[in-house]
Formats: sequence, structure tokens, C-alpha cells
Amino acid sequence: MKIIVLGAGLVGSPMSLDLANDPKFEVTVADVSNHALQCMVARQLPGAKSINTITADLSDPDRVTQLVSAYDMVINAVPGFMGFRTLKAIIEAGKNVVDIAFFIEDPFELDELARKNNVTAIMDMGVAPGMCNVLIGYADHLLDETTNILYMVGGLPEIREWPYEYKAVFSPVDVIEEYTRPARYIENGTLIVKPALSDPELLNFPGIGTLEAFNTDGLRSLAHTVKCPNMKEKTLRYPGHIEKMRVLRETGFFSQEEIDIRGVMVKPMDLTARLLFPKWKLKEGEVDITVMQVMVEGIKNGKKVCYTWDLFDKYDPATRVHSMARTTGYSATVALRMIADGHYTRKGISVPEYIGKQPECVEYMLSGLKERGVIYRQTIS
Repeated sequence: MKIIVLGAGLVGSPMSLDLANDPKFEVTVADVSNHALQCMVARQLPGAKSINTITADLSDPDRVTQLVSAYDMVINAVPGFMGFRTLKAIIEAGKNVVDIAFFIEDPFELDELARKNNVTAIMDMGVAPGMCNVLIGYADHLLDETTNILYMVGGLPEIREWPYEYKAVFSPVDVIEEYTRPARYIENGTLIVKPALSDPELLNFPGIGTLEAFNTDGLRSLAHTVKCPNMKEKTLRYPGHIEKMRVLRETGFFSQEEIDIRGVMVKPMDLTARLLFPKWKLKEGEVDITVMQVMVEGIKNGKKVCYTWDLFDKYDPATRVHSMARTTGYSATVALRMIADGHYTRKGISVPEYIGKQPECVEYMLSGLKERGVIYRQTIS
């Protein structure tokens, strides 16, 4: 089976390497950056099956449609700002796709097109959004009534370094988007909107210690697909990160509105990116951590039940793959295998919580991730 991965970045590269280890797949990776493609090839372990590479401008939808037409399945790992139009181009080519572009547009605008073209398109199939949605959908499926949903997630460097004690484990631009976009959550059946970085609280997590949790706009499709009166997502960082980001945000460093600097019009965000992002870059071999907790409470057979899943994952020195790339990318590659093996056949746009409604698919996902060392530990109380 011929697979093409669109994007050879922090997550696209490990996904390609994982798929190439499967004898039933022939893998090709496309990216506008020949350097990124060369770096990916250099990361292959000795004796690994070769990966084909194509240097291509994926910002051109017509080029994308033409490119993917020669393949059986697609993984969309382009940056979020071009994700929606790229996904549309893939669907127009009639190809089943797993998407981790995490774009802000409504994916269900493409549902009719996907159904018309007989396409299975799984959206947001990372860790969060992604596996957290799968587990929430699964718990909701098991319960007679779901009353509370809370999930908290963070990707962090193991070693804390001043001044930010943070490294961007995915696109830094998308990180900043989390800090500027208003956060939505549901409380007593009402949609609440607050500024990002609000409602801070300190919480302890095994293996890492005290972290601060704060509101971000992470519910995405869950706000519309799961019936629950109380639903919230929070991001996790080392204590002190919130205040630093609030100062930058409120001062205007994240603004996209141009200002005059000695006769030159400059976007503050462009300056911030130039100064900040190099400090946030994960170095080769630098250990990162992904921590997530998903809690779903409700009623089953007249009794209160709480399902909890905990994830604690670290950089893998054997494969040299960072934790956020493992937890995000392997979720997508296992989902692709699930489609390829005929376990998930729903046509149209699927968000991950739809997978949770099929217990056999949940087991497939959890087993596939466990084989790759990404382990979700469940407790029921």
C-alpha cells in the first residue's frame, strides 16, 4: 500500500519513519524544504526500508490534489494555517486521510464533499486533540449519562532553563495561538468564554512534580459532539510560565497589527518569532516530556463512575524521537493502520471521539500505541 505524508517537520518525520517500518507500506514524504527531507532520511536507523522524498510546494491545492492521486492513503501534517485547504485538496482526490494539521476552520464544512468522494477523513488525530477525544468518546459511550469532562495536557522539556523553562514541541506559532485565542469551556450547560491563560491552578503530577494549569481553547469538536454539562481543557506548564506569556501578550508582542519602527512597518509577532522561537527550539537529543490526564465522570446503572487515563511519556533515545512527536505522530500512524486494516470505515469527516464510540477501535488504538511505548494507564473509581 502506497502512503504519502505531507510535511517532514517535527511530527511528520517520525510518522514517516514509523510507517516505513511496516512491510505493507511504501512511504513517500513531501515537503517544500529539501533540507527537512534530507534531515528525515538521515534519521533512519541502519538497515531501515528507504523512504521516497518529493520536494513540493504544498501550499498549492491543485498541486496537492495532483500529488496525492498516485497514492492509496495520506497523512496531512502541514502547518495549521494551510491545513484546511490541503485537506480539501486531498478529499477532492478521493483519498482516505488522517489529519494532524489542527487548523481553526470547521472541518465539517468538508463532510459532504468527503461523503460524496467516499473518503474516510479522521481529523485532529494527535494526542490532544486526538487520543484524549478518543478516550472521552469511549467513556461517554460507556456511561448512561456524562456529567463532567476535564483533560489537562502539556509538552515540556525535562530540564528547566531560564528564562522560559519551555521548549516548543510543535509549531511555535501554534503555541502562541493558544495564548491569544479566547478559551471556551462549558459550565452547567452554558458556553463560557475567558481569556487564554486564565484560571491558573497548581497541580502535582507523578514523575514531574508541580505544574500550573490554565485555560486554553482546546475543546474543539468536543463542545459540539459530546453531550455533557461541564467540559474543560487546560494546558500544563512549569510554574511561572503564565505570567511571562501574559506580560508579552498584554504588551503587544503577539500582535499581528503592523507598527511603525523608524519608517518601517513591522508586525510585533514577526519580531517576537525571530527572538523567542530560537530559545524554544528543542535541540537534538534534548529530553522532552508529555503529561496528560483525562477524567470523565458520569452515571452508570444508577451509580457515579469516574474514568481516568494518565499518560507520562519521554523522549526515546533509541529512535531519537521527541515525546510530543511520539504521542502525536504515532496516534496518527496507528489510526492510518486502523483504516488500512478495515477496522474503521466511517465515510465523511470523523473527529477522534467518533472512534471512541467503537470499543474495538479504541482497543486497536491503545494496543498500537503501547507497542510503540506510548502507554495510557486507566483507573475506574
